[in-house]
Amino acid sequence: MKILPTCACLSMALLLCGCNPLMKASWHTLESSITGPASINLTRAQVDAVPYPQILVTTISSEGVMALARRRGDLQFWVASGKQVLMMRDGLVVRTVGLGVSLDGTRFNEESPFKRGLQHLPDGYTSTRWIDIYDGNRIGIAVDSRFSTHGIETISILDKDYALLRIDEQVDAPTLNFHATNRYWVDPQDGFILRSEQHLTPQLFLKIVQLRPDRGAAR
Repeated sequence: MKILPTCACLSMALLLCGCNPLMKASWHTLESSITGPASINLTRAQVDAVPYPQILVTTISSEGVMALARRRGDLQFWVASGKQVLMMRDGLVVRTVGLGVSLDGTRFNEESPFKRGLQHLPDGYTSTRWIDIYDGNRIGIAVDSRFSTHGIETISILDKDYALLRIDEQVDAPTLNFHATNRYWVDPQDGFILRSEQHLTPQLFLKIVQLRPDRGAAR
């Protein structure tokens, strides 16, 4: 992955953070202490005041709002003023920068189930992807996954209720002795992932909520 697009996104982040005091303050909480994330009280008016798609990202130690700085095909670049970057494709985080042990890349040899649309997967569907982890220069680690459907759940985002299909993904990376459950709440009509809990590496767990969605990639 070339560095130039990431640098351009960080420059955009510095511009975006001046758009709204909430954005500037919340983005800096992604650098917060190890005592745990401080919840951000968001309103629809605050989110609407920033003219970019936005997500709320929570780690084990921090929470912040990130904005969509650019798209390159189906790859989205989400940025924060603290120099954190998330790259997402079809709702799955495929690379991170500035969030501890970085996920340096993600790829599928066959069609990604996220590109296909999780709502279309049969119960028990299996897939394998390969990830790179920056720490220790670990390249091409196989992550096996198995998907299961768990019915419609009501999820509230900014005081609005959504009836979303919950899909769990059991992930297993034997090389890392790593096992976890990812969860995705998707629109049953178009498969857009409005909320997710993603274990990306043994050290990196993210909760992501779409505050102002960019639904161009819905299936």
